[in-house]
Amino acid sequence: MKTFNLIFLMLLSLYSNAQMKEVVYADGKQKLTGISVLPEKNNGSGRGILILPAWMGITDHEKEVAAQLARKGYPVFIADIYGSGNYPSNTEEAGKISGRIKADVALYRSRIQSALNQLHKLGVKEGRAVAIGYCFGGTGVLEAARARMKLAGVVSFHGGLARDVSQPVGGISVPVLVLHGADDPFVSKQEIDIFHQEMRDAKADWQMIYYADAVHSFTNKAAGNDKSKGAAYHAVADKRSWAHFELFLTSLP
Repeated sequence: MKTFNLIFLMLLSLYSNAQMKEVVYADGKQKLTGISVLPEKNNGSGRGILILPAWMGITDHEKEVAAQLARKGYPVFIADIYGSGNYPSNTEEAGKISGRIKADVALYRSRIQSALNQLHKLGVKEGRAVAIGYCFGGTGVLEAARARMKLAGVVSFHGGLARDVSQPVGGISVPVLVLHGADDPFVSKQEIDIFHQEMRDAKADWQMIYYADAVHSFTNKAAGNDKSKGAAYHAVADKRSWAHFELFLTSLP
């Protein structure tokens, strides 16, 4: 993981009224470095947010989302899924590393649970956290729901929907919100259909919202604006998905 950008931290301190710091923790023998973001004033909801990053690991995008949530009074923890010695330096490496972790569902779930434990250490009680994830992290929050982790809900932003078919379809006890680009070329119709059936079989409380003209990574400005690449920022989808996320938060008990 790259060292914090000092200018970013100074701006965060000036404008977000949040406390952001690196947190070193572990999953088994693997050293991990996540980020905690504490609000200047907690909103009193008891709610906390766990962020699972996209395949490049923790970037400015996840930090900006965390700062935005902290401004609204939520304690936030950004997970490190890869760990020291495993961070990708380009998208090719990211594809290989994230692919290995997705193929090892037990490992992915363990990394998520370890990060969730860190959020609990910030004062968020079990069952009060909401896990959100982007792309690779969007797949991760669905795995958290499948594993029946003690969460209040999960939200997947332009995430993959496929599951490990060697695992049985179990009951899903937490509300699930999937925010999806209608033109995302990386998630096939077959994958979507199988996911829909999985949610029905699991008797889940689930929603899936599609955004017109949006492809993969529609919330990330760093993805650029070239839709033909299959991943691109989409301002309208970004704004609407955030509004749907906030509505989801307010609907939870």
